Amino acid sequence: MTAAVVGVVVAVGLVAGALLLWVRTRRMVTTPAERAVHTALHTASLAAVPLRRGLTEEAAREAAPHLRALTGAAALGIADVDGTVLAWDGPHADLAGDFTAAAERAMAGERAVLVTGSENGEHAGRTVVAQPLLIESTGVAGALGVVIGGSPGPGQLGAVAEVARYACGQLELAELDASRARLDRAEVRALRAQISPHFIYNALNTIASFVRTDPDRARELVLEFADFTRYSFRAAGEFTVLADELRNIERYLVLEQARFGEALQVRLQIAPEVLGVTLPFLALQPLVENAVRHGLASSQGGGTVVIVATDAGTDCVISVEDDGVGMDPELLRSGALDAVETGAGPAGSGQAVHIGLANVDDRLRSAFGNDYGLVVETALGAGTKVSLRVPKFRAGIKA
Repeated sequence: MTAAVVGVVVAVGLVAGALLLWVRTRRMVTTPAERAVHTALHTASLAAVPLRRGLTEEAAREAAPHLRALTGAAALGIADVDGTVLAWDGPHADLAGDFTAAAERAMAGERAVLVTGSENGEHAGRTVVAQPLLIESTGVAGALGVVIGGSPGPGQLGAVAEVARYACGQLELAELDASRARLDRAEVRALRAQISPHFIYNALNTIASFVRTDPDRARELVLEFADFTRYSFRAAGEFTVLADELRNIERYLVLEQARFGEALQVRLQIAPEVLGVTLPFLALQPLVENAVRHGLASSQGGGTVVIVATDAGTDCVISVEDDGVGMDPELLRSGALDAVETGAGPAGSGQAVHIGLANVDDRLRSAFGNDYGLVVETALGAGTKVSLRVPKFRAGIKA
């Protein structure tokens, strides 16, 4: 046998050995029990997607086949809190009426209810099990029902109860998501309320002062004011893009510069590549208003507001800085960011406390995580710099 032939034989032997080892390893890793666990987890994840939208007819219809697979039942139904059947998956649809009656009893007693074959008449030999969907924070949300052949044993009843508990967990997460969205909307409304009447009053006074002396200028300011209020009180979602937020801030600053004149200087340094970054709606407006209202308006010589937005790799870093009177850092550490105005006084001692900062900080952390809150640098007589960092992309968040 030549050396070449020997080499080929050896190579074939090595390949065959490797294949045999791979097959044996694969058999060891994917046992029937492991495959069953993987299938159950995959099925549960498929059921979770629609349930996270809440217990609606569409969500119930999409989740029912996967929940039925988890229970191993012949058929499965889902009812809302009124006993209305939202979805039925599988045969025996004529048992939906029995399920409705059982679901109402189960929800009223907050316990599982069984309707046996003897009660069903023509469906002798089958059992309908209704399990209430109990959410800890809100109470009964509906009921899960299954059709089982014969009398269910403890294992089958336990499986139905566990699947119902899993569904409740997903529905509770859906309620938490909805609550967070409601809270975000409430915080936006709070910020809108803090677009202070002082500013609106002063802006209108400023416009009125130009009506006789410079009608064209007054007309321009009226249009800026209208666009500013239209954006600030828009009915859109909780997020916006940086370009839109900056445009509205420019409107605000035009109105304030008409009021303060040369005393208010503004510098913007914006990297074009971050203009499309998504951030919470009205996240920057309170920072700029604080810089003008509490930094410069309290300073006799006026001052400068600097707004910077830079590209920082996967993030965008934005800062709003003024060279005004600053504030006592202890006010920041004491949690008094959103306190009511305390009146004028020595620089930083009794001036109006910054408004809206805690609100913005909470919304940033809620949207992006605790690494994305506000950073405030200030001292008496040294101005204030407020910085924030937002990711340039975050799944599930869009304007």
